[in-house]
Amino acid sequence: MLSEQSAATVRATLPAVGAAIGEITDRFYARLFAAHPELLRNLFNRGNQASGAQKQALAGSIAAFAGHLVKHPDERPDVMLSRIAHKHASLGVAPEHYPVVHEHLFAAIAEVLGEAVTPEVAAAWDEVYWLMANALMAIEKRLYEESGTTARRPWEVVERVEETADVVTFRLRPADGGPVRDFRAGQYVSVQVELPDGARQIRQYSLSGAPGDGVRQFTVKRVQGADSAPDGEVSNHLHARVRVGDVLDLSEPYGDLVLDAGAETPLLLASAGIGVTPMVAMLADLAARGHGAPVAVVHGDRSPAEHALRADHELYAGKLPEAAVHFFYERDAEPGTRTGLVDLADVAVPAGTRAYLCGPLPFMRAVRAQLIDKGVAPADIHYEVFGPDLWLAQQAA
Repeated sequence: MLSEQSAATVRATLPAVGAAIGEITDRFYARLFAAHPELLRNLFNRGNQASGAQKQALAGSIAAFAGHLVKHPDERPDVMLSRIAHKHASLGVAPEHYPVVHEHLFAAIAEVLGEAVTPEVAAAWDEVYWLMANALMAIEKRLYEESGTTARRPWEVVERVEETADVVTFRLRPADGGPVRDFRAGQYVSVQVELPDGARQIRQYSLSGAPGDGVRQFTVKRVQGADSAPDGEVSNHLHARVRVGDVLDLSEPYGDLVLDAGAETPLLLASAGIGVTPMVAMLADLAARGHGAPVAVVHGDRSPAEHALRADHELYAGKLPEAAVHFFYERDAEPGTRTGLVDLADVAVPAGTRAYLCGPLPFMRAVRAQLIDKGVAPADIHYEVFGPDLWLAQQAA
């Protein structure tokens, strides 16, 4: 992995690079999009660029990867790399993108750090970059081979279901009438739409239906902007414009937040808000497989009326012989549910439980801490972040 000489140089310069990484990523994206405006229109999420979320995530991934190499020069952080590679594959990232990123990233590093970037420093960080890039390209190549394509495919909307005032579910079949590749519960697809200004923006949505039924079903919450974050371009477009009979371009399924096939272990599926989507697919899969071990189903939401897919949530949980359902609502809680934020104090968590989390970062951090307090091993706690992985960025800070 990382050479001994480069490891020493990266270790010595990591604090300086880490302190400047925010400015470096600002310069990087400015240079990249000036040279390749089509990437911002048709590949990168313009909302995440405007809010700064993508810059923060990129900075976190670089710092986390470099820090791991310094501490463990003979190991790769495969969990982190797999997560990034799945995101890349769903977007159609190709090997030819990596030299372009390298060019503008290293130009940004030189601009920000100036004379501190000696030939030795440049060579060491070049080694870090290509170790990460080559590892990602290898994983992405395997993912493309497994899916059989790098392209998105046209799918026709055959049903649209208004789940709540701000959440809608779309069910689609291939527009060409061809076969449908199966997926693993918890995975997502990327959806590309053409916006009024001609940009072809891409967003990723968890598959919220049961695997194996020959359709793709995903559920979208309308994103309302706040502070520096803009309204969701694609989510609002889907809500306002997409109806039955329309055609959307979808990737093959990707994502590594998936259940272990056939493992009869206790599970805890915890979600909040629209994070319910992969959990409903997991419950549907568990019910179809006749999972017999205990399953704790935990969900938090603002109110019962805002709990998307609640009927499916309850239906699939009810088909599991050892499922216990715990719904928490900030207001308007009904009999059998609880008022307030998710609290695992009274939730049974048997030894050997594997936990899957999806929701806002504060929710997942709080649930993870409670699970660890209850004796769940950190390695058995898995999570999905919608959008850039800011949890990783915060851990690397």
